[in-house]
Amino acid sequence: MAVFTTVSPEQASDLVQRLNLGSLVELRGITSGIENTNYFVTAEREGRRTDYVLTLFERLSFEQLPFYLHLMKHLAARGIPVPDPKADASGEILHTVCGKPAALVDKLRGGHQLAPSHVHCRQVGEMLARMHLAGQDYPRFQPNLRGLDWWVETVPSILPHLDAAQRQLLESELAFQCSHARSPAYLALPRGPIHADLFRDNVMFEGDTLTGFFDFYFAGVDTFLFDIAVCLNDWCTDLDSGRLDEARAGTFVAAYQAVRPLSHDEVRLMPALLRAGALRFWISRLWDYYLPRDAHMLKAHDPGHFERILRERVYTPWHPEP
Repeated sequence: MAVFTTVSPEQASDLVQRLNLGSLVELRGITSGIENTNYFVTAEREGRRTDYVLTLFERLSFEQLPFYLHLMKHLAARGIPVPDPKADASGEILHTVCGKPAALVDKLRGGHQLAPSHVHCRQVGEMLARMHLAGQDYPRFQPNLRGLDWWVETVPSILPHLDAAQRQLLESELAFQCSHARSPAYLALPRGPIHADLFRDNVMFEGDTLTGFFDFYFAGVDTFLFDIAVCLNDWCTDLDSGRLDEARAGTFVAAYQAVRPLSHDEVRLMPALLRAGALRFWISRLWDYYLPRDAHMLKAHDPGHFERILRERVYTPWHPEP
């Protein structure tokens, strides 16, 4: 969440009033993240102040965005703690600010847990399973736009920037994932809407209690196992070495399975999906690092982090307990 487009207080105030949320009190740019323009918005209505997050979408189109916004409303209606997009008088939740598609959503309580323990991993695993079940009857479809097709399209533009060892790893892993994606076992994996980016900074806790998931703008229909793998690669990984903390990973998966048991093939294919999750974010970080866009408050993430994780997942496969 960075600032690519400058929103004036007058423009934000106009949106707040159109959504019947009162009057604008404060508008503040959010400095983290790399995809969209984001601001914290505080509005006051009848003496009560409420905080929201305003997002201007820099890459996603007006045609793509209803999938994400209505998914959030769908999940919120089923008791999953996610930001609920605010509607105007006609019920529209996709708005226009500075000529760009925009949404205003609730700001979740609490803060990030950047050094998660078993307590936090257990709650995220359980809530992720609840979210997967709650989304199974969501009627809209959109593929994971940062899935295999995007990897194949993006890698050629990255390769010239890498050394020989990095190129070899990237090309060999992409070939492995392309082959794996054609296997009958992979094609039969359970699927549905997934978050696809549920890192530590996309979950909120108040104390040690989970208060919500947010930033659904990489969501899409994909395997549930990919969503689990993305989480394990962040929530249950040593940040310095990239090694999987098997104890935390076991806690996470056990909590998930208590809500939605994994199939035999999901357990068997976990190592391949952990590699896929690492590859996806290595590619996207390389892309952001070497082919950046301008932004007022933008710092690309270190690509080396997911290179280390990918090497660890290739050489040290991990299966959850059956």
